[in-house]
Amino acid sequence: MSGHSKWASIKHKKGALDAKRGKIFTRIIKELTVAARGGGGDPDMNPRLRTIIADAKAANMPAENIKRAIRRGTGEEPGVSYEEVSYEAYGPGGAAVIIDTLTDNKNRTVGELRHMLEKHGGNLAAAGAVAWMFTKKGYIVVEKSKAEEEKLMNAVLEAGADDFQDDDDNWEVLTTPDVFQAVHEAVKALGIEPAAASVSMIPQNYVKLEGKVAQQMVKLMDALDDHDDVQHVYSNFDIEEKEIEASLA
Repeated sequence: MSGHSKWASIKHKKGALDAKRGKIFTRIIKELTVAARGGGGDPDMNPRLRTIIADAKAANMPAENIKRAIRRGTGEEPGVSYEEVSYEAYGPGGAAVIIDTLTDNKNRTVGELRHMLEKHGGNLAAAGAVAWMFTKKGYIVVEKSKAEEEKLMNAVLEAGADDFQDDDDNWEVLTTPDVFQAVHEAVKALGIEPAAASVSMIPQNYVKLEGKVAQQMVKLMDALDDHDDVQHVYSNFDIEEKEIEASLA
């Protein structure tokens, strides 16, 4: 899990900068709109919407922004219609990449992603080329400095987590998608804000990257994360944390 965990915790540290650039708000507003369109505007009846509202509040998004995005999704207010599209790709060193997007123009998005991948030593792949390497799971990363191991482990396992792992500076928690919300709430009940918490595509195996190839991969991930249409990026790279931090400096 090391590549996933290290990237998640470093992106968490960069969160304040991302928020200033407006990236977090843009993504959350799109997700709120799509979730409300697909499952209705009542969070009590729409688990996906409930999770995104929690993310919005954690990012200090104003309540009116949240309500407006939901109303756009339910059709009560006019707004752009977004389509969910996932792309599969190979990154530097043959690392597998899945890119989830919300876009109002598929042709524009795929063109920009293709250019971005090629610029950083990767390429788009056919549908199904890499998705089989991943499994959908609830995924929570907690920095060790924020949690006592035994207390955290007992709380998440009692809430239904499948696995609790040690990964250098982080604890990683894996769940089935259906109990993710309950386990996430159990972590927050301890007064802990995770470095990452989402239903993710978790790799079954990892590709170790070093040196120039590792730097290319980090720059590709950072560029994808900064793209307005990209909501989530999953990859099976394993890169040392010091190399990730150096490449982002």
